[in-house]
Amino acid sequence: MDDPSSDLNRCERAELACAYALQALPAGEVPAIEAHLASCPHCQREVASLRPIIDRFVSWPTDVLRPTTSLQARLARRIAEQTGKPPVLPPARQGEQTWSEPEWEQVAPGIECKLLATDTDRHRVSMLVRLAPGASYPAHTHAGVEELHLLDGELWIDEKKLFPGDYNYGAPGAGDERVWSETGCTCVLVTSIKDVLR
Repeated sequence: MDDPSSDLNRCERAELACAYALQALPAGEVPAIEAHLASCPHCQREVASLRPIIDRFVSWPTDVLRPTTSLQARLARRIAEQTGKPPVLPPARQGEQTWSEPEWEQVAPGIECKLLATDTDRHRVSMLVRLAPGASYPAHTHAGVEELHLLDGELWIDEKKLFPGDYNYGAPGAGDERVWSETGCTCVLVTSIKDVLR
């Protein structure tokens, strides 16, 4: 059985040694941790204990093992908020496109949108839409197909009540007289930028 006092004697660089074993250290920090490993039996044991686990990672898909730079950056900022330390942001990887999280924008009283993508050739847009409790969207006619997937809350489209997980298809030329939420809701909306408000 392990000695419970062994954690008290744990090397302060053990976490860096683990990151080194996982090849997760920035290149500039590798020489210093390799020099430390040469003289620290505790960190040598840490790295040796991780070898069988790391060897099993070889068969895992790369995207599971190494998340995108944008996800790593968001995690780093969240950790920094909780620890009060500056974030350790990952370097951009060669060939990876950088993508910054869009901001929520208020487009009408009680309605916020987060634009995800725009297809200017087809005049289409995909976005997250958030309605505050009691908010309603103006009557409109669809210029193209409208697809809505409700993520949370409840949403009324005319006489149809949607619940989380529900999908609604709006045909081109069809209209919605009243779109509103009593509880507030969030949905994914893919629609035409040429819809006609009435």
